[in-house]
Amino acid sequence: MATPAHSSALPIGLADIEAAARRIEGAVIRTPTVMSGSLSQRLGAKVWVKFETMQHTGAYKERGALNKLLLLDEATRARGVIAASAGNHSQAVAYHARRLGVPVVIVMPRPTPIVKVSQTEGHGAEVVLHGEMFDEANAEALRLADERGLAFIHPFDDLDVIAGQGTVALELLADAPDLDTLVVPIGGGGLIAGIGTAAKSLKPGIEVIGVQAELYPSMFAKFTRQNLPCAGDTIAEGIAVKAPGLLTSGIINHIVDDILLMPERDIESAISLLVQAEKTVVEGAGAAGLAALLSRPERFAGRTIGLVLTGGNIDPHLLANVLLRDLARSGRMTRLRIQLQDRPGALHAVIKLFSEHQVNIVEVSHQRIFTTLPAKDAAIDVECEARDAEQIVRLIGSLRAEGFDVHPVPVD
Repeated sequence: MATPAHSSALPIGLADIEAAARRIEGAVIRTPTVMSGSLSQRLGAKVWVKFETMQHTGAYKERGALNKLLLLDEATRARGVIAASAGNHSQAVAYHARRLGVPVVIVMPRPTPIVKVSQTEGHGAEVVLHGEMFDEANAEALRLADERGLAFIHPFDDLDVIAGQGTVALELLADAPDLDTLVVPIGGGGLIAGIGTAAKSLKPGIEVIGVQAELYPSMFAKFTRQNLPCAGDTIAEGIAVKAPGLLTSGIINHIVDDILLMPERDIESAISLLVQAEKTVVEGAGAAGLAALLSRPERFAGRTIGLVLTGGNIDPHLLANVLLRDLARSGRMTRLRIQLQDRPGALHAVIKLFSEHQVNIVEVSHQRIFTTLPAKDAAIDVECEARDAEQIVRLIGSLRAEGFDVHPVPVD
């Protein structure tokens, strides 16, 4: 639980964030804050959604990056800047550096989604791929900064960056002054440090809740004084940070009330729901806040919540996989394994039942050789989709009534 926030205890205050807002005004989009009827009804709360996905580069990171760039002196800008990021910070620095005529180098982890790499290069940056995780890329960026004489722009552990990110809260509370809860994803902690500082200054009773990916609980571990591993391939790569910031950690201890951990499956479900309910594409890190609301409905029931969708830069192939997996988990899409006699007309009899139940066949795999079935039998796997899970259940009943041995292939 956070201790009360006092301006004297923090290295940054409301005045710094308000100054950042004036500095970046006009160059960063004042994104809309909209009350979501569908999410509110589902959660039994009033949910106000802040669409930072609508920034020029698709994420809130522009706010802090631009504030930092504008505070650099002319000589420093002329030499150039360097940053390390899994994607959104890099795009933000590259985009605004080009606008300001500042040379820029970006170091990104090798597994960064190609969409983020190409977008960053498209903004005119020199991209260096190094390491498997942010921390390795960050170390290489610091080395190159020293070697080339470049100014390093940290993605989160910098007071000017934190102040810029805090401008999100100024807009949120101006648009929805009745908010009593803010739910914010955490990687290194820059966004929640800025948002929390501004929000607690303007409305001391507001609850600020952070959300991390379960595979990378670095700030949660520091916040709760635990020793937890950080490893794994998370869909929320934008918040996959092994070592949280020193500045951000100190601020978070003062202004954050709780941090929740989200498993991969819950984050995937949140991405899918946002596409369906809000017609909005959000990356894993950006959907982590909604994942927390969906997994803890009793925790947030009756609240008036500000939910920040922090970024929308997800690889299209990954998004397609997430949506299909969610359809499978909900029962609207499944794979049926059917045993039948290998003789003319057997497959037609199966397909006819699919047609009668109006279940759409997506793909059929017919196996005769690599199977333990008798030589006169065959197995087929049929991927199919329906209106709902009950429609699939009725189809399975009809198949079994006709003498077919059929089993759904389970989804993890």
